Amino acid sequence: MPELPEVETTRRGITPHVQNHTVTKVVVRQPQLRWPVRDDLSELLEGQQLTAISRRAKYLLLHFPKGTLIGHLGMSGSMRVLPANSPAQKHDHVDLVFNNNQLLRLTDPRRFGAMVWTEKPIEEHELLTKLGPEPLSDAFTGELLFQCSRSRKQPVKTFIMDSHNVVGVGNIYANEALFMAGIRPDRACGRISRKRYDVLANSIKTVLTRAIEVGGTTLKDFVGGDGRPGYFAIELTMYGRAGEPCQTCGTSIKEIRLNNRSTCFCPKCQS
Repeated sequence: MPELPEVETTRRGITPHVQNHTVTKVVVRQPQLRWPVRDDLSELLEGQQLTAISRRAKYLLLHFPKGTLIGHLGMSGSMRVLPANSPAQKHDHVDLVFNNNQLLRLTDPRRFGAMVWTEKPIEEHELLTKLGPEPLSDAFTGELLFQCSRSRKQPVKTFIMDSHNVVGVGNIYANEALFMAGIRPDRACGRISRKRYDVLANSIKTVLTRAIEVGGTTLKDFVGGDGRPGYFAIELTMYGRAGEPCQTCGTSIKEIRLNNRSTCFCPKCQS
């Protein structure tokens, strides 16, 4: 699944090509996505200028004068800018064509993505109201994690992947941040000290910032908004390396399952 760095990479990739341009045509080839695409999306968007593109968690927010189009890449989707005459392929479900002869295309083989239109204030939309803080914002701190985790018994990896506590820390980056912080992923979150949560919060910020800088993680289904894949995968120290030696101490990396997710850690470096 595209995680926060992939979505932010997409936002940065598509923005220079379509922001401040006007939608001239909307093509919906497959309306049955995670949530059905509105029948009147063409009427709503054609003639409107795309004033800004922002991100909240893993949602891309396309802002128009009359409302916001909430985009989600699902499990394996991508959103790319292409020439307006680009032929559609099997999994190209929604196109927004702009007056600069460019189009923004949602491609999603599994159809878990979304294009949801709303005219209400975006912070009041039901998809966003219960989300935790952005991990790269000042609102996200070790103190917040410490307070939210008190009396909880769930594994810390599951805890930081819960979007009610902090958004955008997916499986790949949770593995990496916990290794950087020296914390075992299966430790009960309520038994971790404030000091260690300070380290973990900083590790999450560091890992995500670096991933965004280099374009997200290369997965078989992901490409950036400009069509180029991400490159953070070449720097992964823990995710997908079960049985290999830890790059810090040489101990064999172990793999367990937490919440049905592959979880790798070093039994010597993480405690």
